[in-house]
Amino acid sequence: MRHCTHNILTPTPWLSNVSNRRFKTHNHPNASLIKRLLAMVYDSLLVMAVWMLVGYIFIAFNDGEAVTGPMFNSTVFLVTFLFFAFFWTRSGQTLGMLAWRLRVESDQGQPLNAKQALLRFMAAIFSALVFGLGYWWIMFDSNKLSWHDHWSNSRVVQLPKY
Repeated sequence: MRHCTHNILTPTPWLSNVSNRRFKTHNHPNASLIKRLLAMVYDSLLVMAVWMLVGYIFIAFNDGEAVTGPMFNSTVFLVTFLFFAFFWTRSGQTLGMLAWRLRVESDQGQPLNAKQALLRFMAAIFSALVFGLGYWWIMFDSNKLSWHDHWSNSRVVQLPKY
């Protein structure tokens, strides 16, 4: 009889160091710009739903009045980061990426760690704010890498159909 040495009830922090884990398959081609943009459309719909939920919670605690200010904006920003970091550090796929068979992984084929997720998130914001140049860079980069791929030592790969 085989004995399991891992207790499935032991909690593991979802932003823990994942350097010892590796995806089963990790030699896939880098994803195209169009597939990334399509996944971003899907994810933006999910993120907007999360923002609405945060807004409803804040409104409920503000006697039904509209909420603005640094506390609300910071919460929305943090929740948005946590949304992406959760998926990137676990499976490497947000729901939009799953639909388009994309996965983000480290250059070594591992799930992102918390530092990489934060760097990627912040760099992706910068890539978008400069008229999307960081994303358009994919079309000129020989490896189809965006600025935030380079800066976070990660890449988005196209997974095969199964």
